[in-house]
Amino acid sequence: MRQALALASQAGLHGEVPVGALIVSAAGQIVGRGFNQPILRRDPTAHAEVMALRDAGETLANYRLPGCTLYVTLEPCAMCAGAIMHARIARVVFGARDLKTGVAGSVVDLFGETRLNHHAQIDGGVLGDECGGLLTSFFQARRRKQAISG
Repeated sequence: MRQALALASQAGLHGEVPVGALIVSAAGQIVGRGFNQPILRRDPTAHAEVMALRDAGETLANYRLPGCTLYVTLEPCAMCAGAIMHARIARVVFGARDLKTGVAGSVVDLFGETRLNHHAQIDGGVLGDECGGLLTSFFQARRRKQAISG
């Protein structure tokens, strides 16, 4: 999760919401890395998880990532959860809960939805205070900047 936090910091340096993600293979190797880039890439799908999934797919030369664990600093949204399920990620470890768009139990639990065909193990709250603090600091700084210029 510390490496995901470092990736989240990279997103913040680009003015993006600081969320970072990485994917670790069953053998313990980092195979994918990503951070939020929707503004930078002009791509609404460029969330940290999707970027890490794309990187891992290239690394492993496969769109399926069975046995892999995704570490992400913020609870996944519905779009990312769908991509995680399609990739067949075995486990998702996230930091901060997202009470507005989180779908690993905060708003809904898509990963626990029995009608869906793939279910990843979910572990939430890992370094949650630190992950949440990075987000809180980012948005506080953004609000201060808007107040000064506004």
